[in-house]
Amino acid sequence: MDDLLREFIAETRETLEALSGEIVAWEATPDDRERLDAIFRFVHTVKGSCGFLDLPRLSRLSHAAEDVLAAVRSGERTPDTALVNAVLAIVDRIGEIVEAIDAGAPLHDTGEELLIAALHEGAEAAMPAPVVLARRTPARSVRLNVELLDRMMNGMSDMVLARNELARRLRDAGADPATEAALDRLSATVAEMRDTVTRTRMQKIDALFSALPRMVRDTAAELGKSVTLHIEGSDVELDREMIEMMRDPLVHIVRNAIDHGIEVPAARRKAGKRENGRLAVSARQSGNQIIIMIEDDGQGIDVDALMAMAARDGRSEAELRRLSDRGKLDLVFEAGLTTRESVTAISGRGVGMDVVRANVERIGGRIDLANTPGKGLAIAIRVPLTLSIIAAIGVSVGDQRFAISSPTIDEIVSIHGEAIRIDMLGSTPVATVRGRRLPLVDLAGALGIVREGTAGKLVILSISGGSYALAVDDVLDHEELVVKPAAPTVMATGLYAGHTLPDTGVPMLLLDCAGIAASAGIRFWREPEAESCGREVEAPAVPALLFDDLDGVRRLVVLAAIDRIESVPTEAIRHSAGRLRLSLDGRIVPLVAQGDWADHDQVQILRLRDGDTEIAYAVREAHDIVDLPDIVVPARVPGPVAGVVALAGQHIELLDLFWLFGEHGDLPTRAAAPLCLLDGSETVWMTSFLKPVLENAGYRVTAALKGGDRPDVVLTMDAATPASDASVPVVRLRREREAAAEPGTIYRYDREALLAALTLSSGVGI
Repeated sequence: MDDLLREFIAETRETLEALSGEIVAWEATPDDRERLDAIFRFVHTVKGSCGFLDLPRLSRLSHAAEDVLAAVRSGERTPDTALVNAVLAIVDRIGEIVEAIDAGAPLHDTGEELLIAALHEGAEAAMPAPVVLARRTPARSVRLNVELLDRMMNGMSDMVLARNELARRLRDAGADPATEAALDRLSATVAEMRDTVTRTRMQKIDALFSALPRMVRDTAAELGKSVTLHIEGSDVELDREMIEMMRDPLVHIVRNAIDHGIEVPAARRKAGKRENGRLAVSARQSGNQIIIMIEDDGQGIDVDALMAMAARDGRSEAELRRLSDRGKLDLVFEAGLTTRESVTAISGRGVGMDVVRANVERIGGRIDLANTPGKGLAIAIRVPLTLSIIAAIGVSVGDQRFAISSPTIDEIVSIHGEAIRIDMLGSTPVATVRGRRLPLVDLAGALGIVREGTAGKLVILSISGGSYALAVDDVLDHEELVVKPAAPTVMATGLYAGHTLPDTGVPMLLLDCAGIAASAGIRFWREPEAESCGREVEAPAVPALLFDDLDGVRRLVVLAAIDRIESVPTEAIRHSAGRLRLSLDGRIVPLVAQGDWADHDQVQILRLRDGDTEIAYAVREAHDIVDLPDIVVPARVPGPVAGVVALAGQHIELLDLFWLFGEHGDLPTRAAAPLCLLDGSETVWMTSFLKPVLENAGYRVTAALKGGDRPDVVLTMDAATPASDASVPVVRLRREREAAAEPGTIYRYDREALLAALTLSSGVGI
């Protein structure tokens, strides 16, 4: 039996117990409108629930009773004894059917037509013979007042805190084994009671999501749009009261997404999208929070239009331009601000998103926006579980203590361990833990805490999207803590997930690890999963280091190739064996320098690795980590620069790692290497990007055959067959990552697939 049917039975059974007395009292005072309304509401509710739960017999009986009661309410009929008897008989029969459903026992419908006929005016009271049911199984559920549940939770919280304090005192006093065994039994009992009491207020979030399909269908139809709704995470549980508080904000956001975000079919076709818009609503639990995501593939938020409307309302344009990207996007939450030129029945009055955020913050949550103009908008609503007891580990920074949810912690290491290394990539600190590179956040700096010494521990945290290292002074005890929402001002910072009171009696804040990562500017680059609806998937952004080279030119290099950045003395650099070389860690490493280095005492170098080989690249100064733009204008000839990109209005050169490793990596050459011919309209790009990697893999590469040469394989990006010997195998490349549009081709940046195809086609193992 599903939860909805079980809840319907419990509610109907509870109401029936009081309803018969109400009907009799109503017969004595037929002008008592309140009693008549209460009876009418009951049968109306039963009828609506029966239609939803597919209970046709109950629906037919309740519908008949509703009709006659509606006639009484409108004054068309006057209640008399026969009518009251008929209504009572209907109510009794509803109760019998409900008990039969609960017991799983069959119940025939003999006499139910007579019960309905007895409701008609002037009909004889033809009552069916009573039905004898099996003994009713005592109910295994009970409906409790929310205030009583709150008292239970508060009592359970005090019990956990008392247990924690008792454990600490016994630990400090050195308890004997028998006392410790008794404490262990107490702890196990408290833990079981804690889980049981916590779940009394929990309900599947499906109760919040179940109304969305119909609402999306009706709203889209009203606006002449086609929208497909995808729901995930319906089994996630949330506090019942929180579900009710989230209902209106969720409805408003979903309707806004359909009205403001998703375009009409004609506009979507023009933008190269599917006619059907996509709306995804999902829920997941992260520590002590529930994260509800609402994502659409519409046009996103027009930030310029938002600023124009804000300026029209009196805001300073200069002030608006100085806002951060997030600040500009947050203008959507200002009261009375809308980009709608006309008011519709759905939205456009400038009333809504400010109320949504206020309601979410009122319950200790926060709302975040991720906008992609022309592609869609993602809204993340983070709300606490209201009251929860979680396993946590305490950490200290300066004279402050904080708690971190245990499930988010991968490991804790000493910052001074042999396997730990801290480097700076530009202005970004990076921790290398046993060869694993992680972004590093100093908790003291993130929270603005002044410390006397330095951090002593690294807490490796795993959040949605990736992992990072959090530097703290020390790690304290592991405890089970009662967590409640902090004040709205504190929660609005996005750095905390609530507050708690440990056994020391000193209040402590629970850290929001994902919020700290976002505040520190950490983003994780990973391949998004393809979606079944055919939505276009964008390639992830590629991080790159922005630096000033020795010749004064500002350049970029892909971050993945950098092992570390460090300073070396210039006396370690020598020109020997025909090239610059650097003495480093007892080894001699090839060095590349585009500019004068001899006049400096120290030179910064980038230590570049391709997995097998290391080279050093001398730079003047590293600046920042940025996203590499999608469009690269290739260089005319192969060399240390692969091409030029546009970044913040400037032309920035991109280093050609293929060329650098090919020319300076000291890789051995192979005799009788297979010959690869680069052919077609994209020869320049292939020469700039692919020639070095193919030569490093052991191929001879050419764009023009000499007399007598015959290629072993041809590489092209053209659809037409290259003008060469038809017997020579051809490997075709494509620009798009997905292969649906051009089957049988290889994505041009898929190194492994490209080399495998060349090996297979040429018949020569490399």
